[in-house]
Amino acid sequence: MTHPITLYGIKACDTMKKARAWLDASGIAYGFHDYKTQGIDTDRLSRWCDEVGWEQLLNRSGTTFRKLPEADKAGLDRDRAIALMAAQPSMIKRPVLDLGSALLVGFKPEAYAAAFSR
Repeated sequence: MTHPITLYGIKACDTMKKARAWLDASGIAYGFHDYKTQGIDTDRLSRWCDEVGWEQLLNRSGTTFRKLPEADKAGLDRDRAIALMAAQPSMIKRPVLDLGSALLVGFKPEAYAAAFSR
């Protein structure tokens, strides 16, 4: 069964655990897509970048990004960011909550509450 709401991320991530706990406590049904086991395709990343911008989607503060060679970090643009995130999904800011009609990137309880009060 597919859910109209999908939570994208990595199972062991602390922020993911908070988002899942919030959704569960709020009684909201959702599907979970784990980048580590299921990967992510460039078409989906491209759509997300169109919606929220690659700058919001790319997690520059994470270890994976910080460990990149300087040459890979220099001159980043949309296409290069998508290629990096597709190759190493841990560079995608977590979680991404796809509501079908909107995307929420990162976890802020007040943003989730606002999205589900509409």
